[in-house]
Amino acid sequence: MSTRTLDWWRQAERDLNLARLARDAACHKWACFAAHQAAEKAVKALHLTHGQEAWGHVVARLIQELPDVVRPSPDLVEKARVLDGYYVPTRYPNGHPEGPPFEHYGHLQSEQALQYAGEILAFVRDRLA
Repeated sequence: MSTRTLDWWRQAERDLNLARLARDAACHKWACFAAHQAAEKAVKALHLTHGQEAWGHVVARLIQELPDVVRPSPDLVEKARVLDGYYVPTRYPNGHPEGPPFEHYGHLQSEQALQYAGEILAFVRDRLA
């Protein structure tokens, strides 16, 4: 395990916990963004375990660039694509045609983001063990 793998993994877990707290506080845009961040950091930890540096923020691409021995099903890549949609527009008022980000995200989005990020973290956890 790379000397930084555990750092990335532990931060991924913290980000997922933050996503839950944001959801519970009805701050759904932050829940969606934090879920994306959790998935991104978890996948980067897995890259490090296999001696790879991973750059960028597109979780679906990061997953697809994993070594063949740990690459997940296409279904998990699709779930990562959903999370990728939360990277920019959850944070910036010009990420949508009109209205601030908090008006565009609700309970359904944050629940789905938490579910998908949780599945990605579970996938990574199994392969880090």
